[in-house]
Amino acid sequence: MDVIEAIKTRRSVRRFTGDPIPDDVMTDILEAVQWAPSWANTQCWEVIVVKDQALRDRIAEEIMKGNPASKGVAACPAVLVMLAIEGQAGFYKGEAISDKGDWYMYDIGVAMQNVTLAAWRHGLGTVHVGAMDAPGLEKILEIPEGRRVVSLTPLGYPEKVGPAPPRKEISEFVFTDTYGKK
Repeated sequence: MDVIEAIKTRRSVRRFTGDPIPDDVMTDILEAVQWAPSWANTQCWEVIVVKDQALRDRIAEEIMKGNPASKGVAACPAVLVMLAIEGQAGFYKGEAISDKGDWYMYDIGVAMQNVTLAAWRHGLGTVHVGAMDAPGLEKILEIPEGRRVVSLTPLGYPEKVGPAPPRKEISEFVFTDTYGKK
């Protein structure tokens, strides 16, 4: 599957079969994180692969009530929890050099996109989950100071894949030279 096909056909998946993920496939997905671009190549991420059912159930409880992804977290064979190492991305000699502050949200987002595309290539589904009690998850997963839970995704073989949601036309979000100039 080429990258454009993966981008256009990938879907958010919230229902999983529970079938196990082969180790070589998991390695390929984690290599997609390894090769993600990052601010000054800081690679400010760490990943926790959660396979334990009791832990996945506890993680599901920390997801915002009503979020359908919580059922997927409990039902899938693995959850990838994406952590950021604070004070690396967006910093030079210990000082933030961007008006955006710590740049880790961007870098984790790029790494997570790599995860979703690599997973899709192997027939696995994912869904970005950010509406959660991150401090609660940090306690459950025993995350040390200087690390933050940014996002997570259930990972597994889809039980169901929905249709593509509507997309804006390119002309609705692209400007030429200055804002507003179509």
